[in-house]
Amino acid sequence: YWVGGRLKLLVRLVFSQASFLLGIAVVAASEAPNRVEWFLVLLTLAASCGGLAGPAWGSLMSDYIPARKRGQYFGWRNSVLGAVSVASVCAAGVLLYLFKRFGYGGGFVVLFCLAAFARYGSAYFIKRMDEPPHKKDPAGDFTFLMFIARFRESNYLKFVTFAAALNFASFLAAPFFTVFMLRDLQFNYLTYMELHVSSALVALVALPLWGRHADLVGNVRVLRLSSFFTALIPFFWLVSHNPVYLMLVQMCAGFAWSGVTLSTSNFIYDAVTPPKRVRCIAYFNVLNGVAVFLGSATGGWLASRLAPLFGYQLISLFVVSGVCRFLVYIALSARFHEVRQAREVSIWELFNSVIGIRPLAGPAPD
Repeated sequence: YWVGGRLKLLVRLVFSQASFLLGIAVVAASEAPNRVEWFLVLLTLAASCGGLAGPAWGSLMSDYIPARKRGQYFGWRNSVLGAVSVASVCAAGVLLYLFKRFGYGGGFVVLFCLAAFARYGSAYFIKRMDEPPHKKDPAGDFTFLMFIARFRESNYLKFVTFAAALNFASFLAAPFFTVFMLRDLQFNYLTYMELHVSSALVALVALPLWGRHADLVGNVRVLRLSSFFTALIPFFWLVSHNPVYLMLVQMCAGFAWSGVTLSTSNFIYDAVTPPKRVRCIAYFNVLNGVAVFLGSATGGWLASRLAPLFGYQLISLFVVSGVCRFLVYIALSARFHEVRQAREVSIWELFNSVIGIRPLAGPAPD
C-alpha cells in the first residue's frame, strides 16, 4: 500500500524490467571485460521484477474475472499469449540464423532491444487499466513463518508444497534439454526452434481444452492428470534422438505442461480469499522460486557426475528427474482437495474426455 496500490506497483516493476532488458542489450554490444558479470546482475534484476510483479498481477486478475469463468478465460488468454510466444520464438530463431555469418552477438543485441521495447509497451497498456476497489484487511497480514507453520491444516499450503516439489524435480532436468539438443545432439538453431515451437503450438490448442475441463471438474483433477503426464516426459528422451520423434515428445510436453500451468494458477485464485491473495501468491512464488533454483543447481551439480546412459550423461539426469517427478506425484498429489463445487469424475474419465474418446458433457457447476 505504500507504493500506491497494486496497479502502480505493477507498472513500476514492468517498466523497470524493460529497462534492465535494455541494459542487457547495451552490455551485449559492449566489449567490457566484466560484461558477463553485468549480464548476470541485470538478468537477475529483470527476473526479480517479473517475480515481484506476479502477486500484484494475479490479485488484479482474480478481481477482474469471476470464478466460474476463470478456466475459460485463462485458457483463452494463455492461448493468445502462446501464439505471440510462438511468433517471437520463430522470429528470434530466424534472426539468429541470419546473424550466423556475422556473429550471434549482434543478433542477441537486437533481440534484447526488441524485448525491452515490447515490455515498455506492456507497461503503457497496464497503466491504462483500472484498479478495482481493494481494502486492506487484517486477515491478510501474516508472516512467511506463520504461513509455513499451518502446513498440517492448510489445504493451500499442501498444494504449494506439491507445486514446489514438482518444480524442483522438473528443474533437475529442465535447463539441460536445450544444452542436450544444441551441444550433445548438435542441432542448429532452426531445428531447435522447430522443436520449441511444436511444444508451444500444442499448448495453444490444449489450453482452451484444459480450461473447459477445469471449469467442469475442478482444477485439482486437471492438475493431477496433467502432472502425471509431465512425469512421463523425461523417459521419452531415452527412446530416440531423431528430430521428428523429439518433436512428438515436445508436443506431449506442451500438452501436459499447459494443463499444469493453467490449473495451478486457477487453483490459487479459487483457494485464497481476496484479502489474503496478494500475500499467498507472493509466498507461492517464493517457495517455487527457491525450488526452481535448488532444482537447477542440483541438476547442474549432478550433470557432470552421473554415469553416462546411452552415451550421454544428461540422459541419466533426465531419468533422475523423471523418477523424482513420479515420487512427488505419488507422495503429494492426493494431499490437497478441490475448494469449489465441481463435477465428480475419475481421472480415467477425465483422460478419456480430454483426448476426445468420451467427452464430458454439461455446464460447469455454479
